[in-house]
Amino acid sequence: MRLFLRSVVFGVIATSTFVVAQQPTLKPTTEADAPNRDTSYIEANGTAHVTRVVPVPQTISPEGQKSLSRQEPDQGPPQPLEERRKSTDAYTARAREEWSKICPNTIEEQKIAGVPVRIVTPEGMPESNKNKVLLDLHGGGFNADSGSYTESIPIASYTKIKVVAALYRLSPEVKFPAAVDDSIAVYKELLKTYEPKHIVIYGTSAGAILTAEVAAKIKQLGLPMPAALGIFSGMGDFARSGDSIAMYALRGLSGHLDPPAPGAHDPYYVGDTDPKDPVLSPIFGDLHGLPPTLFVTSGRDLLLSGTVNLHRAYLLAGVDARLVVYDALTHAFWYDPKLPEAIEANHIMADFFVKELSK
Repeated sequence: MRLFLRSVVFGVIATSTFVVAQQPTLKPTTEADAPNRDTSYIEANGTAHVTRVVPVPQTISPEGQKSLSRQEPDQGPPQPLEERRKSTDAYTARAREEWSKICPNTIEEQKIAGVPVRIVTPEGMPESNKNKVLLDLHGGGFNADSGSYTESIPIASYTKIKVVAALYRLSPEVKFPAAVDDSIAVYKELLKTYEPKHIVIYGTSAGAILTAEVAAKIKQLGLPMPAALGIFSGMGDFARSGDSIAMYALRGLSGHLDPPAPGAHDPYYVGDTDPKDPVLSPIFGDLHGLPPTLFVTSGRDLLLSGTVNLHRAYLLAGVDARLVVYDALTHAFWYDPKLPEAIEANHIMADFFVKELSK
């Protein structure tokens, strides 16, 4: 089985910035006009113009292979925010049902320090785990909630520990540091009930980025560190675009992709903040003294570069940082309960948290 994939034009230059003109809206590529051979031309400044025909790898599950065959039109334009939020809400409602069939739970909606939260309590939580809590900062591009169920339900079940998913304020209605402030407010409130060694903070995608930012803010404020962090498909650098974001869309090699624009990544979230601010972009800050951290990403993840670059920065700062990279799969594949790799990845995350909380 082979996938014939669209041509990708992307920039790779010495300064790690990308200067490529916005492409006009085009008709979607069809099988008849899809490229069927590899090509490569490198400009003098390093900008690469490439076409690749990529077979579906046999190293992943049949379910994973099927997920890579999902076709999405490549002509764009981006989905309007209102439509995106509606479709994301519908998706997460279905995901709650699907994950809850595998991972029975009870879910309460409350407010902690004025911030809306979802509290997921797994079925069969032992008495010995009632003094522990996991704080989930959900994904969704900072402008939607794609993860407060998909990230919390399986992790709560596999750890047998309560998860508090913080529903922080979203952009573009608010900008940095509103999401950090909301997350810190919830963390401070949790510290009134739980010892820091019994708290873990984690998230996926935007929530993974936010986890790194919150850890940097905790250090800046002199608050006690949690027992561990989970940074699952994230990054710590809003000033520079890594390689993978020029090669992969949300669905990896499927769907519309514009070359990264110059300037700060996600200006709707960043606002007027200096992209090298050490909380917004922790890779530019002092990372010494952060708790053990698990990084997870995948081979066709648009944030593959961001994840591995931040992992390397943690290592250089002496942090106990581990990295797991899954072959070929796309961004945040562990959201999908139909993938064996998703079940495995959630178990790896949960096992890491349990081990660190038992120290």
